[in-house]
Amino acid sequence: MAQIDDPRYLQKLEKQLTGWDDPPGRLMQALERDELELFAQPIVELIEAQPIAMAEVLVRLREEEQALLPPGMFLPVFEYCGMMHELDRWVARHVIARLARGSRVPRFTINISAQTLGDADFMPDIAAALAFEISEADMLLRPSAAKQFAAAARKLGVALILESFGRSAASFQPLRAMGVTYVKIDGVIVRELAASQVARNKLEAIVRIGEATGIGLIGECVETREALEELKAKGVRYAQGFGIAAPSRIDDVA
Repeated sequence: MAQIDDPRYLQKLEKQLTGWDDPPGRLMQALERDELELFAQPIVELIEAQPIAMAEVLVRLREEEQALLPPGMFLPVFEYCGMMHELDRWVARHVIARLARGSRVPRFTINISAQTLGDADFMPDIAAALAFEISEADMLLRPSAAKQFAAAARKLGVALILESFGRSAASFQPLRAMGVTYVKIDGVIVRELAASQVARNKLEAIVRIGEATGIGLIGECVETREALEELKAKGVRYAQGFGIAAPSRIDDVA
């Protein structure tokens, strides 16, 4: 019986999952040949008249036969191969290059992986026009590395966003530990605002936390007018989701 620690067995599994003979080699080729494409989804201002306050950067992989692959088809492979920090570097470099050509969007946010949190050499080339998104789950997975990463980001003036906040009990602890600039209210809460008093209670608790800490609030996964109006009525300043704007190529957003 094949063993999970058998390199040949693992290589066979990798090929079955991806269709690539050499998944690490294919990913490195994509990075070196710029076979990835950046998209961005706007985050809009709900209180003041500022159409796009910032935009979240998303990534797609170009495959000859399948056009653009969505992230769910290749990000797990990057993670499995231990190459997420390489992808995060590629994304950061290309976003900075796009900003250098001029942009109507004042700030882009980049999702940072748990692997990158432990990469001490990641920060030096990062500009203040970026913001990094770290999920609450990744922060709890590597709390020490997350605190060090956050401290390095703050020294450079890079904003930090804690995403998926409130999925469990809303707490001051991760906010204090990270010194975040914004939190993204978890999409499960936002989607259920119209129908669930529990979701509305969670939103009110998060708003109180934001008021107490001075941290900006972003409602994510906004898909309906009702959810948008509920966020605005509670004083949430920013919103993002398909109900506002779908992701598009970064050049179109910028």
